[in-house]
Amino acid sequence: MPRNNGVGEIAGIQASVGASPGKAASPQVRKLWLCADDYGMSPAVSRGIRELIGRRRLNATSVMVTAPSFSSAEARALSELGGVAIGLHFTLTAPFRPAAGGYGPTGPNGVFLSLPGTLATGLLRRFDSHALATEVASQFAAFREAFGRAPDFVDGHQHVHLLPQVSDAVLDAMKRMAPGAWVRQCGRTAPLWRRWGDPKGLLLDMLSARLRRRCAALGIATNPAFAGTYNFKRPAKFEALFESFLQGLPDGGLVMCHPGFVDAELQRLDDLTDMREREFAFFAGERFPAMLAAQGFGLV
Repeated sequence: MPRNNGVGEIAGIQASVGASPGKAASPQVRKLWLCADDYGMSPAVSRGIRELIGRRRLNATSVMVTAPSFSSAEARALSELGGVAIGLHFTLTAPFRPAAGGYGPTGPNGVFLSLPGTLATGLLRRFDSHALATEVASQFAAFREAFGRAPDFVDGHQHVHLLPQVSDAVLDAMKRMAPGAWVRQCGRTAPLWRRWGDPKGLLLDMLSARLRRRCAALGIATNPAFAGTYNFKRPAKFEALFESFLQGLPDGGLVMCHPGFVDAELQRLDDLTDMREREFAFFAGERFPAMLAAQGFGLV
């Protein structure tokens, strides 16, 4: 069973391939959770993620149940692969639409607020608590309807699950609807002096500290460390970025990634396009497993 020692460290895996990060495959190999976000966002993204899972290059993916192209067929195709933890990618930003009728506040045409609008609403604690709780429960219910079970873990599209009001609603729903699941925290373990150049990462660190305290109080497990953020709009060699993500990552640490292929649906919904194919190419190639082995990590 997972344990939560108050700082988010856990041991053991359970459910599907294991729902809780933390236990190494052997004394010499550190367990790495490599989680592909955005399953369901578009057919091409989902196909790319499934291909990497089939090659045993990913061991976790989180699902956008609010995406227009997500379907029971996509859920079935993912479930049939096995060997992967499947989570709920809780979504609360445009251009996606609420799963619950009557949710508010919304933007034009009934979509969620923009990311800046969502951040401002959450940080100022101006969400309608009842509407938010209903939306969270609706997305959990949609996941169960698609997969026939609760998610192994929960995270958030654009990290919205870290916002104070949102995290409280998500954790409350987890206790009721997914009591065995763990939640992704996005705090890093790098020394403070190495973090100052990443304002986004610093915000995630601060929000994650609160989330870890709430999880410890509720007995909900979290990953001990997180990596994977970078400037998607700035051209960079992903291999070098990924190697930097592994530096100092402890046993049970989680790296977020966004591999996939580009199609018209992705281009309609998201700015992150070509970089997904660069990530896919790296994870599908032979440099990736060689790098993991050299750094002492395993996806097991």
